[in-house]
Amino acid sequence: MKAPMARPTVLHARYLLPVRPAHAVLEHHSVVIRDTRIVDVLSTTAAKSRYRDADQVNLQDHVLLPGLINMHTHSPMTLLRGYADDLPFQQWLNEFIWPLERKFVSEEFVADGTRLAMAEMIRAGTTCFNENYFFPDIMAAAVAKAGMRACIGMPIIELPTAWAGDVNEYLEKGLDVLKQWRGFSRLRFSLAPHAPYSVSDKSLEQIAVLSADLGLPVHMHLLETEWEVTHSFQQYGIHPLERLEAHRLLNSRLLAVHMTQLTADEIRMLADRRVHVVHCPQSNLKLASGTCRINDLRESGLNIAIGTDGAAANNNLDLLSEAQTAALLAKGVSGDPRAVDAFTALEMITINGAMALGLDHEIGTIETGKLADLAALDLRAPETQPVHNVVSQVIYAASSRQFTDVWVEGQRLMDAGKLTTLDLAGLMENAEIWRRKLSAAR
Repeated sequence: MKAPMARPTVLHARYLLPVRPAHAVLEHHSVVIRDTRIVDVLSTTAAKSRYRDADQVNLQDHVLLPGLINMHTHSPMTLLRGYADDLPFQQWLNEFIWPLERKFVSEEFVADGTRLAMAEMIRAGTTCFNENYFFPDIMAAAVAKAGMRACIGMPIIELPTAWAGDVNEYLEKGLDVLKQWRGFSRLRFSLAPHAPYSVSDKSLEQIAVLSADLGLPVHMHLLETEWEVTHSFQQYGIHPLERLEAHRLLNSRLLAVHMTQLTADEIRMLADRRVHVVHCPQSNLKLASGTCRINDLRESGLNIAIGTDGAAANNNLDLLSEAQTAALLAKGVSGDPRAVDAFTALEMITINGAMALGLDHEIGTIETGKLADLAALDLRAPETQPVHNVVSQVIYAASSRQFTDVWVEGQRLMDAGKLTTLDLAGLMENAEIWRRKLSAAR
């Protein structure tokens, strides 16, 4: 005997930004959710007639968006927010961040930091994040319990840490995590070598083989600073991209993060290999690492998504703010106000991230048949009135604090501004405990 179909939920929105078709803005439209998926997108008038017995959610002052996708995070580093600011990159990393991590990173640190990060991201309309940090098993469990979606990186670095002692152990433990969570719908996994300067040729070769055999993305910091290029020539005698090319890692599975040091020839090579670029404008600006040539990358046909980086470098996980910075920076660098318009910036935090993760058939747009990962943003604030252009209001005027409701696979993770799967008060208490521990280490 067939189980009865789940009662649908209908979201009635003032505006709907489906992202596909491109530039579409639908007024007074509704999205129908049944179980985990979108089963209908239609006018609100038609929805109220056709789905009278459904659960109704009125978002009459809101714009409904696909859930935002943060393509580069170090979630546990929320606990290091503001700890070492206004320093050169190498000093920041080698004298502050890495020593602190060696002392404090543990299962507890990762669990508490990840939950704090997820609370921040959900409140900012983010439903999916691409993660690169230690103890991926702990992060996977936290994500599963909170109801978010994530691609969890299996960290690889030529340094012993609390998670693993050498590269073989990193890979072995990472693959165990992959096996443990295989088939869980809201989790994907990647290989996450830290950077070319911190991973050996032998390790790169192992990573390339595993990526090809298992079809796993490779999530890697790449060409973040000028120092990285100089160091590569000194240590290996070749450019970092040449090393990756020699190890068959320049391909459509590579998620190349930062990419601030690029020539025109290198951009053409990346386009030929169909590499995905993850732009982190605020982190790059704050650490004075350089700027990514996203106008040239776009003209070459490369897919560009956006990440916030970790809160120790940014100092927040606010994708709307990041998208605005990306758009304004592109205009300023190019001298062209048409560079990276508002809709292009919206694509970078929705469908482009989904494409990079190989999930564009499931998330990143609001379409019938896709998973119901959605975010509702209230436009009633004076900062977003009057509404002449909905997309422009979202990218250039709105604050992430205007998100009120978030769904992942149809589960409501935020309801009228209140988190439903995370204890915010408890997270704040834990954050204060960690502040005291970390402050004592100064």
